[in-house]
Amino acid sequence: MNETLTHWWAKIQAIFNAPLLELGDSRLTLNGIVKLLVVMLLVVLTERYLRRIVRRRILARTHMEPDLQFAISRFVGYCFIAVGFFFAFKLVHLDLSSLAVIVGGLGVGIGFGLQNIVSNFISGLIILAERPITIGHRVEVGDVAGQVTKINLRSTIVVTNDNITIIVPNSNFITSPVTNWSYGDPKVRLRLPVGVAYGSDVEKLRQVLLDVAAKNPAVLQNPAPMVRFLEFGDSALNFELAVWTVDLAHRPTHFRSELYFAIERKLRENQIEVPFPQRDLHLRSGKITIESKGAGRFDANLQPD
Repeated sequence: MNETLTHWWAKIQAIFNAPLLELGDSRLTLNGIVKLLVVMLLVVLTERYLRRIVRRRILARTHMEPDLQFAISRFVGYCFIAVGFFFAFKLVHLDLSSLAVIVGGLGVGIGFGLQNIVSNFISGLIILAERPITIGHRVEVGDVAGQVTKINLRSTIVVTNDNITIIVPNSNFITSPVTNWSYGDPKVRLRLPVGVAYGSDVEKLRQVLLDVAAKNPAVLQNPAPMVRFLEFGDSALNFELAVWTVDLAHRPTHFRSELYFAIERKLRENQIEVPFPQRDLHLRSGKITIESKGAGRFDANLQPD
C-alpha cells in the first residue's frame, strides 16, 4: 500500500515539476504556476487590508480631503502590488529579463488598446493632485452639469439636479473647458435681461427690479443688485438686472425661475408693458393680382401713403 502511494506521489510530483515552458535559464512548471497564483492572490488580499489600514488609521488623522486620502491609499496599494508581484516572480525563480521582449511587445499592443484608460488614469492623478474639482463642487463640462459626488482614478461621478448619475471620464476635466461654480469664492453674479415697451417709466422699472432683488432671500445685498440700461432695441427698451448669490452653484434653474416669476408679477402690478416684437409695413403704389380657384381673378390697386 505504501509503495503504491509512494509511486503515485512520485508521478504527481513529476507532473508538477515537469517543465512547461523554458524562458532563458528559467523553467516554468505547473508547481511554479500554482505557487505564483497563490502568492499573487495573497498579495492582492494583503493590499486591500493595507489600503484600508493606511486610509483609516493613518490618513484619517490628517487634514486631507477624503478624495485625496482615497488617491494616496490607492497609489500605496498599487505600489505594494507591483513590489509583491516582483517578489512572486522571484519566488518561483522566473527570470524576468527573459520576458523583456515579450512584455515589451505586449506593452505596445496594450498601450494602443488601453490608451484612453491610461489617459483617464493619469488625468485622475492630476485632478487629485491639483484639485481643480473636489467632492461637493458644482461643475459644468460639455453637456454635463451637476454636483461632484465621487472622484475615482478613472472617472468622476456627477449627479445632476434631476438626480441623474453621470460617469464622466477624468480626461474630460483636463482637456475640455470646465466651469466650476464652487471653486474659490462661491459668490457669482447672475444677469437677467428684461425688455419693456417704449414709453415706459424707466425709473419706476429700475425701482421695481431692485425691489424684486431685495425681497429674494437668496440675493446678496453686498455686493448690491444693479439695474443697467443696455440698449434701445427694435421693439423694446432692454435692461439687465444683475444680482449676486451663492445659490447659483446648487440650484441655478430654480433661482432664475423664482426671480423671473417675481419680475413678471411686479411688472403686471405696476402696469409696465412687456412688448411683443413689432414690425412696420410700408406699401408702395402698384398693382397686386390675386388668383383663386373657383373665385376668379382680383386686382387691387395700391396707393402710396
